[in-house]
Amino acid sequence: MKFLKGKKIADEILRNIKLKIEKEKLGIGLAVILVGEDEASRIYTRLKNKAAEKAGINFFEYEFDDRGDRNDLENRVIKKIKELNVDEKVSGMIVQLPLPEGLDTRKIINSIDPRKDADGFHSENVKLFFKNKEKVWPVFPRAIIKMIESAGVKLSGKKAVIIANSEKFGEIMAKALRRKNMKSRYFLADTFIRSSSALFADRQASFQREKGVIGEIKKADIIISACGIPSLIKGGIIKKGAIIIDGGVTKRGKKVLGDVNAGSVKNIAGYISPVPGGVGPVTVACLLENVYILANRERI
Repeated sequence: MKFLKGKKIADEILRNIKLKIEKEKLGIGLAVILVGEDEASRIYTRLKNKAAEKAGINFFEYEFDDRGDRNDLENRVIKKIKELNVDEKVSGMIVQLPLPEGLDTRKIINSIDPRKDADGFHSENVKLFFKNKEKVWPVFPRAIIKMIESAGVKLSGKKAVIIANSEKFGEIMAKALRRKNMKSRYFLADTFIRSSSALFADRQASFQREKGVIGEIKKADIIISACGIPSLIKGGIIKKGAIIIDGGVTKRGKKVLGDVNAGSVKNIAGYISPVPGGVGPVTVACLLENVYILANRERI
């Protein structure tokens, strides 16, 4: 089994962005809106700041505490987004997710000008992506594709399965894989967990599930998991030589865990992205790549 190391991929992306910015003498800025006191969100924001510095992109952070009236907080966040929509120093922006409970995530994201949507998850940009007319790819799926491509194997015609918490992400990821000529389908984490439980409950259930979720995973050349459920994917349900992209992150004390039980797959999988050090750095690099693209709107 070989590890697909995200840092190497990310460093190359950031290096290329910096060279282009210097050559074209561009002034580019990323704005990040951080709401609340979530420690993981603060860590991710700091990582984006460091990566932006490496790429030669200016970084602007706007913090909002989540105390007080939710309607007032939401209005203040949207007001700031509208100000940034017309700020020439800002080429792209994101709202760091997840947002505190009680805020309308979709409404807030959709208040971003689609031309400055660095994450690529504004409703208008998602529609364009499904029509193959996007200005930028959604960041997380883009990073996963880059991780898969880094394995250096022929991907056209390969069968891919996605396990996800979000139906929307599952749809977008499946589309991204099909854009690369792979066969793809997704399953929600709850469906997968129920199937796994049934699989080991009795032989009849096992026979039935072989035709369903577990059976599909066992036939997959590529498995993508983004659920935040440690040890969700184990060696007993994967195909020999499969490429596994672990997009799940869970913190337990000082440990950062992925969705894949690495010990149980190490003698079966062909390639795996580690956690940490896998998809995360590439996702940040792809975000900054989108900022560069958005700064060159006249080309797109």
